[in-house]
Amino acid sequence: MKKIAIIGLPNVGKSSLFNRIAKQRIAITSDFSGTTRDIKSHQVYITEKPCLLLDTGGLDKSTELFENVHTMSMEAAKIANIIVMVVDGKMRPSDEEKKIFYALQARKKPIALVINKIDNDKEMERAWEFDEFGAEFVFPISVSHNRGVSALLEWIGELLPEVEGATPLPIEEEDESEEDALDDEDEYWDNEGVVDDEEEPLLEEIKEEVETNQINIAIIGRVNVGKSSLLNALVGKQRAVVSSVAGTTIDPVDESIEYEDKILNFVDTAGLRRRGKIEGIEKFALMRTKEMLERANIALLVLDTSEPFLELDERIAGLVEENHLACIIVLNKWDNPLADFEKITAEVRDRFKFLSYAPLITVSAKSKQRVAKIKDMILSVYANYSQHIPTRQLNEIIKNATIKHQIPSDHSKIVKIYFATQYLTKPPRIALVMNKPRSLHFSYKRYLANKLRENFNLEGSPILLYPRAKGERDNEQEENGAES
Repeated sequence: MKKIAIIGLPNVGKSSLFNRIAKQRIAITSDFSGTTRDIKSHQVYITEKPCLLLDTGGLDKSTELFENVHTMSMEAAKIANIIVMVVDGKMRPSDEEKKIFYALQARKKPIALVINKIDNDKEMERAWEFDEFGAEFVFPISVSHNRGVSALLEWIGELLPEVEGATPLPIEEEDESEEDALDDEDEYWDNEGVVDDEEEPLLEEIKEEVETNQINIAIIGRVNVGKSSLLNALVGKQRAVVSSVAGTTIDPVDESIEYEDKILNFVDTAGLRRRGKIEGIEKFALMRTKEMLERANIALLVLDTSEPFLELDERIAGLVEENHLACIIVLNKWDNPLADFEKITAEVRDRFKFLSYAPLITVSAKSKQRVAKIKDMILSVYANYSQHIPTRQLNEIIKNATIKHQIPSDHSKIVKIYFATQYLTKPPRIALVMNKPRSLHFSYKRYLANKLRENFNLEGSPILLYPRAKGERDNEQEENGAES
């Protein structure tokens, strides 16, 4: 996969460009020089072609703080296939930038000079000052106004190799009457759930692509519920600062350990506060927490059982559902011998109905009581989260479910499921190919999801069902929501 390095001095807009291309906030951006101090990488698609984007720290050699960053950035340029050097169009070209550009140019790789902060046509005159660089490919842009970025992406896209087979479920779109469609469905069931030959190998390719030895686990919860203590207990050392002061953890702290041939990468995120109480750098911490959830596989939702649950706990739990994460609910500070287990767990199940699939465990992170069991639960939940349901069994269950409880009609018109197929894992995503996908009520999707849970071990994992018409791409239907 081609690698693209984004190089430049601090505060020229490298991370903003990175985030614009990645379409999410991976690197912290601010008006303070040098916010990015490590190399961030993220797989992105540019003109529907995959590539690896590298965002480096600012190349300012004037301070000792950035010496290591300068080295890492130049190393990133060394391994990159395409180099994008970003300069600040509101500033005059500096000798330092020229030296950097000439050093990069000497690597004989495709290189673009991106002049950022050219917000309108009147400011184009400032871009002309950079002609002295002698760059062949120059792109005046404004990341904040999304101006000129598309031209840069088109240039990068032309340098990327073509990729075959981009459509996950290649079902040809065709015009057919409802009677013909019902005939197709009968033929499908008669053939005992055999799908087109070209679909199954593609699903296997998807499965192989997403398999990994690393499990990313985000530890989330409101401030001072014991997340950092839990991280320290899990990894067996003082990795995160623990304090009685609420909000000690500002930036996510991560630590990886090896357990049963898996790499467990724990991330202790900043505690989330009520709106209106987030100030200063905590805004960045909140942003980073949400970013980590976007890349996590499993969330350890930590609740403090020593005090009443709050509405904020429910809002934080909603982030798990929003990001389709596997989940384990950790009831921490279980030190009170008088604690009523049945009463507390009943309240948890009542408050967090949308996480009904998540198993519960009571622990004391401070004394490490039962903390070790969490690791085994993570492996079990991750296996469920990653599993691929065989197509034949999947369709047998769907067929039997529709026979037992017929799909409600749509204004006297029959609603039919032709067949089902899983096209992604983490979590399991299943396409229900139908004649009237928008007529399938959410309550019936929940019914089908429950039937799948009765037949497969999906504890800890959501399962997403996407009704779609023949020929409709999966990402189009995902916009309409799913049931877990």
